[in-house]
Amino acid sequence: MVFEEKKISSERIYEGAILNLRKDTVTAPKGKAYREIVEHNGAVAIVPITNDGKLVMVKQFRYPTGKVILEIPAGKIDQGETDPLLTAKRELKEETGYTAQNLHYLGKLNPSVAYTEEVIHLYAATGLTPGETSFDDDEALDIVEYDFQEAYQMAASGKLVDAKTIAAIFMAKEQLDIK
Repeated sequence: MVFEEKKISSERIYEGAILNLRKDTVTAPKGKAYREIVEHNGAVAIVPITNDGKLVMVKQFRYPTGKVILEIPAGKIDQGETDPLLTAKRELKEETGYTAQNLHYLGKLNPSVAYTEEVIHLYAATGLTPGETSFDDDEALDIVEYDFQEAYQMAASGKLVDAKTIAAIFMAKEQLDIK
């Protein structure tokens, strides 16, 4: 049975710098139900591949996990940014210093369809030219490079835990036919 929920009402619970939270009342098979929804502008994530086949990644402390996480460069789409491609170029430069001659759109993903509207646009970047980083004021990153195949194996074996990184590496391998 397919059932589509319809919004009855909506209440904003929290407004923050990068996300908002609302509580919706919706129709349900046995009356009504409540859905707590994280509103987010969306984000981009980039698989930067150097001319010698290295994947440029970042190590960053992620407070919710309490750990340093190895992931691909990524960032949120800022208010007023309407083209995820421009956000991807900005984030790549800010976090790695690289500019890309080619940005290939891999697709998009919803990181959690149960409670957030967030969409992450995934790109592969090639034809990289090094430059200077410009981290956000609250950002501290280590830039590291891995052979693409090694990073792919890390994703496939569960050594990487960041979902956008795993998905983007798999998509890049398939779409760019990386051996």
